[in-house]
Amino acid sequence: MPAARADGAGKSGPTLEQVAARAGVGRGTASRVINGSPRVSERTRSAVQAAVAELGYVPNRAARALAAGSMDAVALVVPEQENRLFAEPYFSEILRGVSAELGDTDMQLLLTLIRDQRGRERFAQYAAAHRVDGVLLVSVHGDDPLPDLLREVGMPAVLGGRRSHAEQLPYVDSDNLLGAQLAVEHLLGRGRRKVATVTGPPDIYGARCRLAGYHAALRAAGLESAPPDADDGGFPADGPLVVQGDFTEEGGHRAMRELLARDPEVDAVFCASDVMAAGARLALREAGRKVPEDVALVGFDDSAVARHMDPPLTTVRQPIEEMGRAMVRMLLDLMARVREDPPRTPSGTAGAEQQPRLVLPTELVRRSSS
Repeated sequence: MPAARADGAGKSGPTLEQVAARAGVGRGTASRVINGSPRVSERTRSAVQAAVAELGYVPNRAARALAAGSMDAVALVVPEQENRLFAEPYFSEILRGVSAELGDTDMQLLLTLIRDQRGRERFAQYAAAHRVDGVLLVSVHGDDPLPDLLREVGMPAVLGGRRSHAEQLPYVDSDNLLGAQLAVEHLLGRGRRKVATVTGPPDIYGARCRLAGYHAALRAAGLESAPPDADDGGFPADGPLVVQGDFTEEGGHRAMRELLARDPEVDAVFCASDVMAAGARLALREAGRKVPEDVALVGFDDSAVARHMDPPLTTVRQPIEEMGRAMVRMLLDLMARVREDPPRTPSGTAGAEQQPRLVLPTELVRRSSS
């Protein structure tokens, strides 16, 4: 006859409560360790892992889902069309970081594209039914109601980027304003004086920040009066050297042609993405302009596009893969907090001042396009 399991576990096997008791911690702390949360000390993590090994505890994903309302799944939501998802290196690098960070957990990753209002409503219902444990959102537009819908149903969510300077949800972002300012200062330092810019969409806060950085550099050089801040970012385009783009290669090509038509003497261009810079490079070539001899060119992202251009593109590096990793770490932490202490407010979140947020640094990468 088989011996009884340790600690009176019997046929059902050891429980999470028994693991917590053996480790001398609370149930919520033991759960955080088992679910890979970074919000525990190494000493606590070691104690829980030792208790798991001693008791032979094996998390039962199905039982845990039923008991705790957990589906062991995280959704990465991209509110864009497929052509942008697969054409822009930004999304693949975010996905790489998210996937790598989740690789050491039991979480499944669900990639969700939202193309229209119907898709948004369908996903909101899916999340309200808690079919996933947490949500990562990237490329969120300023008027997108989905983040607030998730907050209302108590769904842990982390944004990649912000909708405004007053964002109330947890987010991971990069320093878009300073990055753009460094790019334009570099062009001015190379002796360029007619520095134009191709912006991103005005309903994306990061694009507004990059335009605000462009204006800030020109003002510091005495080439422009007081610019607007990132809350309006100078949108709509308010001068002959500012043309709105859309983060696509076609948009960069179209914007560069418009800039040359407005002012043929343009001698430098800061594009708010590497992909748009590739389009601008094609338009310059079609117009017989040499890069960088006639027009210096700088992008933003430091994607593979920048390294493979001819000439290689000077650009602003933002740590995109690390942003994806940081978003996952932040979300796992939030999910562990919810399991340990379910929200008591109708919105399912604490006040904005208590929400985690992280802004990662950007840096200028000099290559031969400038």
